[in-house]
Amino acid sequence: MGMGKKFKENEMKKSRVILITGGAGFIGSHVVRHFVLEYPEYTVVNVDKLTYAGNLENLTDIENLTNYRFEKADITDKKTINELFRQYGFDGVIHLAAESHVDRSIENPDDFVMTNVIGTVNLLNAALSLWSENFDGKLFYHVSTDEVYGSLEKEGQFTEESPYKPKSPYSASKASSDHFVRAYFNTYRIPVVISNCSNNYGPNQFPEKLIPLLINNIKNNKPLPVYGKGENIRDWLYVEDHVKAIDLIFHHGRPGETYNIGGNNEWKNIELVRLLCRIMDRKLGRSPGTSEKLITFVKDRPGHDLRYAIDSSKLRKELGWEPATGFEEGLEKTIDWYLSNTKWLENVLSGEYEKYYERMYLNR
Repeated sequence: MGMGKKFKENEMKKSRVILITGGAGFIGSHVVRHFVLEYPEYTVVNVDKLTYAGNLENLTDIENLTNYRFEKADITDKKTINELFRQYGFDGVIHLAAESHVDRSIENPDDFVMTNVIGTVNLLNAALSLWSENFDGKLFYHVSTDEVYGSLEKEGQFTEESPYKPKSPYSASKASSDHFVRAYFNTYRIPVVISNCSNNYGPNQFPEKLIPLLINNIKNNKPLPVYGKGENIRDWLYVEDHVKAIDLIFHHGRPGETYNIGGNNEWKNIELVRLLCRIMDRKLGRSPGTSEKLITFVKDRPGHDLRYAIDSSKLRKELGWEPATGFEEGLEKTIDWYLSNTKWLENVLSGEYEKYYERMYLNR
């Protein structure tokens, strides 16, 4: 399945200066690489604070290309953000920078309020200030999560019309930022789009998240922690399919609209863990059932949403997007990547990747 509907070639050949926030993170780095390689006529500026989940080693293959720039900056720093907007004259923003781990939000909600809410408003204000004379050809694209909708029972799916019912500090902060983006569209007419996506997986994901955590623990014969009874259900989306949806929405989405992006691929956590165990046993040459013995049930997370499921029919009908990667295929690709990129994983787990910025950008 392809990228989407056939749009006119010349629509995408204009020179532009695009800001991508959080471009050293998991999803962000895939978005940056795609835009840098797919649109050589664009200047792509990656702004990232390089917190624990931001890793410039994700982008070593494109870091020297002429249409790519990196700026280390914190979106909560209003002065620096305003200066970057003036310096580069951005005409498009794809905003992915966010604190994103639910468990961390329970431990320390303040960081989530600052980055996800205040940071988003700082970007909106900077864009509004720069673009106020002319919104033509401008777009502020806010990348969000399906967790803003809260939890589903065993039936139904989230649509773009679903009410917001966030349950964790993380999802509350993302819901708040969504509301600010819509408010700026309604109040100031700044062109915006929002997408809310389901759980992503794939290469370069920080190993606190479920799938890379399981891969690494299985490889090292460590316990596989599963919350509660493992009955929570998530809709899984391969990161490259998400990136293609972001591209289509950025270029062809209607201003003021929201688009849900889902993999149509629901799995109970325990079933996902068992599938991963089976694939890993095969990849590592272990006898079937070996890795399943590592499964360890742990006390459930407070306020743990039972089920997420996304209805992407609006995106499919309007822009012709389809997820191209089946789940088992995506898992195979993901596992192969982690098993063949052990140095990346070692650097992340040791904190060595944090020194990469100093070597590449500060000590030149």
